[in-house]
Amino acid sequence: MSLKTTYGPGKFALSFELFPPKTAGGETALFAHLVQLVKFGPAFITCTYGAGGSSRSKTLDIVQEVKRRFQVPVASHLTCVGSSVDQLREYLTEASGSGVDHIVALRGDPPKGETEFCAAAGGLRYANELVALIRAEFPRFGIAVAGYPEKHLEAPSFEADLENLRRKVDAGADVVVTQLFYDNEDFFRFRDRCRQTGVHVPIVPGILPVTNLSQVQRITSMCGARLPKAFVEAFQAGADPVGQFQVGVDHAIRQVRELIQQGVPGIHFFLLNKSQATSWVLAEVDLPRHAGCSGR
Repeated sequence: MSLKTTYGPGKFALSFELFPPKTAGGETALFAHLVQLVKFGPAFITCTYGAGGSSRSKTLDIVQEVKRRFQVPVASHLTCVGSSVDQLREYLTEASGSGVDHIVALRGDPPKGETEFCAAAGGLRYANELVALIRAEFPRFGIAVAGYPEKHLEAPSFEADLENLRRKVDAGADVVVTQLFYDNEDFFRFRDRCRQTGVHVPIVPGILPVTNLSQVQRITSMCGARLPKAFVEAFQAGADPVGQFQVGVDHAIRQVRELIQQGVPGIHFFLLNKSQATSWVLAEVDLPRHAGCSGR
């Protein structure tokens, strides 16, 4: 199923994002978590990889196994980091042969220890160039790109960031999946500005239910997401792990309910390879009847 069909008129698509486990035990736990999550009928499952492409082959192994076990469409992340155009073509060819359905096309973050992104020799500098390559030479793939409700950390302005997003969509992206956020007003404002800028593909909110204060502070410091004052205060009041877990889950439930009420085309959950918080959220919200690829 293409991404355009997945997010067609009147449809709602649930999706999950994994990363390749570093150990055999982690891989076993990941698939045990997925047994529960696929009951909610995801339209597709994505898998990222380590900085600089360090686990690309493992990513393909994971998505192949996900598709084999659960018969769910799968997507691989792909960045421009550390790869020439020929190497990107090689990966895309391998991904196509491995049964990958979609590509999440990203520029990628600078490798660890570096502060600025530098294109590899013979490589690409921007995500829109990667999108254009995929669309021209590998048209069977659906293409998702990233959007930033609170602006990419490197963008000089919100307007410049929106122009970058429009270039990715104009190059052939099918859907925008956003970075995590914790105030829905930031998402709604971003969605409105996208439409005004000429971005008319589906815009899917990315949600990460957090389960403790140190976790959310660490994650948001890396991506620039804003934490509502009341949200932080609630975490601070929950002194024990169980209390903080409940604070994070309750906040995510409220976020997802409002987003669905406001007509989003889907929800993309960042799992951090754990399912309990996401499962609790999904069990408490009423997903649209047409959610997912197989229903609940």
